Amino acid sequence: MVTDAQVRRLRRLSKTEKTQEVAAAKAGMDVKTARKYLADLRPPSEQTPDRTWRTRPDPFERVWEEVRQQLDANPGLEAKTLFEALQRQYPGEFADGQLRTLQRHIKRWRATEGPGREVFFAQRHVPGRLGQSDFTYMNELGITIGRQSFPHMLYHFVLTYSNWEDVTLCYSESFESLSEGLQNALWALGAVPLEHRTDRLSTAVNNMSNDKEFTTRYEALLRHYRLEGQKIQAGKANENGDVEQRHHRLKRAVEQALLLRGSHDFASVEEYKEFLRLLLVRLNAGRRERLAAEMQYLRALPERRVGSAKRVKVRVDSGSIIYVDRNAYSVNSRLIGEQVEARLNAESVEVWYGGNKVEEMPRLRGRGKHRVDYRHIIDWLVRKPGAFENYRYRDELFPTSRFRMAWDALREVAQPRANKLYLEILQMAAQEGEARVDEALRYLLEAGEIGEGKLNAAAVRAVLSEQAGVRPATHIAVDDVVLASFDELLDGGAGMGVKQ
Repeated sequence: MVTDAQVRRLRRLSKTEKTQEVAAAKAGMDVKTARKYLADLRPPSEQTPDRTWRTRPDPFERVWEEVRQQLDANPGLEAKTLFEALQRQYPGEFADGQLRTLQRHIKRWRATEGPGREVFFAQRHVPGRLGQSDFTYMNELGITIGRQSFPHMLYHFVLTYSNWEDVTLCYSESFESLSEGLQNALWALGAVPLEHRTDRLSTAVNNMSNDKEFTTRYEALLRHYRLEGQKIQAGKANENGDVEQRHHRLKRAVEQALLLRGSHDFASVEEYKEFLRLLLVRLNAGRRERLAAEMQYLRALPERRVGSAKRVKVRVDSGSIIYVDRNAYSVNSRLIGEQVEARLNAESVEVWYGGNKVEEMPRLRGRGKHRVDYRHIIDWLVRKPGAFENYRYRDELFPTSRFRMAWDALREVAQPRANKLYLEILQMAAQEGEARVDEALRYLLEAGEIGEGKLNAAAVRAVLSEQAGVRPATHIAVDDVVLASFDELLDGGAGMGVKQ
C-alpha cells in the first residue's frame, strides 16, 4: 500500500530526476502507480473510499427490531441487560463475546435515533457574587480516631469564582451545623459574597421540629450577613455544581494526603481538624490571585457572629432528666422541678439557669438517645438502692467495663446487697475520681478479692490509701547536679595531659 509520505517524496523527485521511471523507483512504487498519483493531487489517505459494508454477518440483524422497540419504550435500558434478556429468550444463539457488538449497535442508535441528552450550560462566574455550600459524608475514606470508627461529614463552602473553599466538621445536617459552618467560612474568608446557594436543605428541616422554625432561623442568619439566599430545584444537584465538583476533588485530596501521611488514624478529633486545616491552606494557596481579584467585590463582615445555638426552655423532671431535641440528658438533681434553658450547638448541649451555665455535655447524634451522668443522681440512688435493678438508664451507670465486672461479681457473692455495695463504690468514684476507683477495682479483681466482705467501698478506700503513698511507675527522681564535680574532672584531666 502506497503511503502519503511516498507520494510526497515522489512529487519532490519528479522535479529533480530526468524520468518518471527513476523518480518512481526511488520513491518505492511502480511507474503506473506513480503516474496515477502525479495526475491526482489528493494523497492516498484521501482517495481511499469509506467502508460502508460489513466484514462479517450481523448476529443481531434478526432481533434488532425487537431491541429497538424496547429502547424506544425505555431509553435507559443498558446493553448488558438487553443482551442477557436475548440469551434467555434465544438459548444458545448468542455467545458472551458478542456483548460488545450489541453495545456498539446501541451506542450508534442512541447517537442517531435516541432521545436528546440533557445539555449543561457553562456559567460565567462573577467575582464576589456567589458562594455555594453543601454537606458531604466522609465515611468512605475510612478515617478513625484512636483506632475507632469515626462516622462524620463536612460542611463545605466554595466561592464559585475563585474556588476558595472552607470546611467544618459536623455529624448531622442540622441547622446548627449549617449556621456554624457558614459563619466559620465567612469569618475565615473575612468577607461576605452577595448570594449563598444551597440544596433544598430537606434533611436540615427534618432535623428540626417544623419547616416554619427552620425557615425563620435560616432567614435571620441570611439577614444578619445581608446574604441573598438561593435554593436549587429538587433533584437538580448540577445547579450546585461547583461545590458538588469540589466535594469530589476535596475527598481525593484528603485521600492522597492520608496516603502520604501513612495512616488514616488520628489520636484525637482536634488532630484531624488540624490535618484538614493545613490541607485547605495548601489547596487555597493556588487560588490567591483569583481570590485577590474577588476580594475587592466582597462585602464587609458584620460586627459580630450570630448565635448558632437553638435555645429551648425545658423543665427538669423528677428523674433529674431534661428532654431536648427528642433526646434525654441528665442534670444535677438540685434543678429538679426548675425550668432551664438548653442551648443546642452543633457538637454540644449547654444548660443555663439564672443567667449562668450550669452544665455542658456532648450533643447526642440521632433521636431517642440518652446520656445520664451518674454523678448527677448517685447520692439519691445510694439512698434508694432498690431502684437500681430496673432503672431505665441502668447501663449508663457503668462508666467503665471494670465497674460492670465489679457489679457482676457482687451479684454472685452478695446477691441481696449487691446493688447497695456497688452504688457505694460508684459514689466513691464521684467523690474520689473515676480513674482512681477504676484502678483500685482492677487491683481487687486481679487479686481475686471478690468474696463476701472483700469487694466493697471500704476495700476500695483501703486500696486508694495504700496507693497514695506509692510513687507511680512514671515517676523518676533526678538528683541535683553538683557543679563542683566538673572542676574535679577538669583538674584531673589536666594532670593526665589533657589540653585545656
